[in-house]
Amino acid sequence: MTITVFKQANYDVNGLVTLIGMGQIGLPDIQRPFVWNNIKVRDLFDSMYKGYPVGYLLLWQNALTEDAKQIGVDERQRVPSLLIVDGQQRLTSLYAVVRGIKVLRENFTAEQIGIAFNPLLEKFEVVDAAIRRDKSYIPNISAAWSPKPGLVPFVNEYIAALKATREVSEEDEQRINDSITRLHGLQNFPFTALELASNISEEDVADVFVRINSKGTPLNQADFLLTLMSVFWDEGRAGLETFCRQAKAPGTGPSPYTHFVTPAPDQLLRVAVSLGFKRARLSNVYSILRGKDLETGEFTAERRDQQFAVLKQAQTRVLNLTYWHDFFKAIMLSGHRSSKTISSQTGLIYAYAFYLIGRCEYGVEEHRLRRAIARWFFMSSLTARYSSSPESAMEFDLARLREVKDAEAFVRALDRVCDESLTSDFWSITLPNELATSSPRSPSLFAFYAALVLLDAKVLFSPSKLVTCWTPLCMATAQRSSVTTCSRRDTSRASA
Repeated sequence: MTITVFKQANYDVNGLVTLIGMGQIGLPDIQRPFVWNNIKVRDLFDSMYKGYPVGYLLLWQNALTEDAKQIGVDERQRVPSLLIVDGQQRLTSLYAVVRGIKVLRENFTAEQIGIAFNPLLEKFEVVDAAIRRDKSYIPNISAAWSPKPGLVPFVNEYIAALKATREVSEEDEQRINDSITRLHGLQNFPFTALELASNISEEDVADVFVRINSKGTPLNQADFLLTLMSVFWDEGRAGLETFCRQAKAPGTGPSPYTHFVTPAPDQLLRVAVSLGFKRARLSNVYSILRGKDLETGEFTAERRDQQFAVLKQAQTRVLNLTYWHDFFKAIMLSGHRSSKTISSQTGLIYAYAFYLIGRCEYGVEEHRLRRAIARWFFMSSLTARYSSSPESAMEFDLARLREVKDAEAFVRALDRVCDESLTSDFWSITLPNELATSSPRSPSLFAFYAALVLLDAKVLFSPSKLVTCWTPLCMATAQRSSVTTCSRRDTSRASA
C-alpha cells in the first residue's frame, strides 16, 4: 500500500476567509506586497462565477500548535494550524475582496482591489472612472458580501439607482436579482486543498511544490523562515519589511536609506541569523527555530521560544539605524561610494554581519572595526568570495569565529583570511589576468575604481577628482557609461 504525505480537504470561500480571519490558516499579513494585478483578480472571480475550477491549494500542517504561544502581541485568535505553500495570491485576493480590505502593492502603496460587476451582462471588469459613473455596474463587488444593508436591500438599492438613469423592465429586474444572488453565492464556491503532513521536512515541502507547480516561483529556505516568523513572531517579519520599505527612498527623518543597497527582508534575515546563531545555512536555522533538538530530533515549544528570543535580539541589532549607517562608513573607507561599484550585494550583506559581530559580540573599537571591515569587504569583493555557494563560504567564515574570545582575536581572524586570500601570487598573477576583461561589472575592475578613489586620483585631462564621479549626489544614471569610460582611460595615470 502506498504511503502518502498529504491528505485532501475541501473548503468553501466563506470557510477559507473565516479561517484566515481567525488565524487558523497562516496567510501572511495583508499589509505585505501583493504581486497579482487587478486583471488576474478579475479573472479569478469571473472563473468562479462561471463555475470553472480555479486550481487547488497546497497547505502544510503546522506542528506544535497545541499549548503553543506566539511571541509578541498579535490580534490573531490562535496559532495557525495550516501554513500556505501554494495559493497565497488566490487566498489574498479572496480575503481582500470579500472583506473589502486594502492590499499593499510592490511599491508599498495601499490600494483596495476594485472589481466591478455588471448584473445585466454578467460581466466583471477592473474598476475605472468610467465604470464608477456607469450605474449599470456595481463598482465594488466587496459590497455584495457586506453584512449591511443585506442582500435584498442591496439589490433594491442597485435597481433604484439604475432606474434613475434608464428604463428597467421586470425581466431586467429578475435578471439583476438572479445575477447578484449568484455573485453573493460565490462565498460557497468549493476549493480543494492538499494538506501536507506536519512531520515532513521543509526540503520535502519545497520538492513537492516544484514537482506539482513547475511554473511557480521556486521556494527557498528564506521563504520558510519568513513564513515561520509570520506564525510565531509576526511583528518581527513586519519589522524587516518596514525597514526595507523605508530603505527604498529618503525619508523626512531618520531612515535606513543609503546609496549602497536597497535590502530585501530575506537579506536582513540572513544577517540576523549569522549574528544570532553564527550560521549561514538557513535549513539548519529553520529546524532550530521550530524547536528541534539537532541531537535527538525532538521538537519542543520551550526550545522554540528560546531560539526566537535569540533571533529577536539579533534582529534588533540588525535594524539599529546607528549600526546600519556606521557600517556604510566602513564601506566608504574601502573606496566604494555607491552601489555602482559593488558587484555583489551578498558580500555586502555578509560584511554587515561581521561588522555587527565585531561591534556587538566582541566590542571592537569603532575606528579599528571600520578598518578591519573595510579591508574584509575589499577582499571579499575583489576575490568574489560569495559568488559561488555563498552559504557554504559564509558558514566556513563563521566557523573561524567559534574559537574567538576577544576583540583582538576577532580582528586577527579577519586579517588572517585577508592575508590568505590576497597573496603575492594573487597580486602578480591572478589579478592582472582578471583585469584583462571587457566586462563593465568585473569585481577586479570595481576594486580598481575603489583603489583610485582611495588614492585621490584625478580624472584624465581634468582637474576633477575621480571620487566626484562616483559620488551619488553628483552622478546621474545616464552618466554611468561616460564615467566608466573616463575611469578606464585614467588607468595608466592613476597607476603611475
